[in-house]
Amino acid sequence: MTLSNNKQKVNDALGNPVEIGIAVMWRVVDTAKAVFNVDNYKEYLSLQCDSALRNIVRIYPYDVAEGIDTTGDGEPDEGSLRGSSAVVAERIRKEIQEKVQNAGLEILEARITYLAYAPEIAAVMLQRQQASAIIDARKMIVDGAVGMVEMALEKLNENDIVQLDEERKAAMVSNLLVVLCGNRDAQPIVNSGSLY
Repeated sequence: MTLSNNKQKVNDALGNPVEIGIAVMWRVVDTAKAVFNVDNYKEYLSLQCDSALRNIVRIYPYDVAEGIDTTGDGEPDEGSLRGSSAVVAERIRKEIQEKVQNAGLEILEARITYLAYAPEIAAVMLQRQQASAIIDARKMIVDGAVGMVEMALEKLNENDIVQLDEERKAAMVSNLLVVLCGNRDAQPIVNSGSLY
């Protein structure tokens, strides 16, 4: 049989509220335990699913975060609700199985059917993701620009094209970085006079 509980609002490892829903495939393997050990095995299973879901979700951050240990080995790792959904689902399945063993039930599979930030923080978290992507892109642009400036200075020195003092080198580096890192096309200015 399949149990699909309502999605729940749970705080992740960083305290961010997330909404998560699971579907659990299960069967009765010991009818005597199912009838005599618990009052209503379906209701018991539903409650244990909710409890297991809360226990496991609070271990993981929604997205990969630095310094979070999701495996319990004392070392930070890359586990997250979004990126490790199969691992999370398997941990939920095992926890439910431990809780319903005495009711004669076997949990065949657990799957995450819904995962999202809670509505009250969803917009802010989207802005945070966008800002992180912009920062990563800018880092890549700056790294590339610095490499190109280094290469330009090396080529100028190597081929003895022009001799630049430290002040002129600094001005050239500044101009090249502005051109290479800018969001708009450069507007060249032609200097018709002498540099010195």
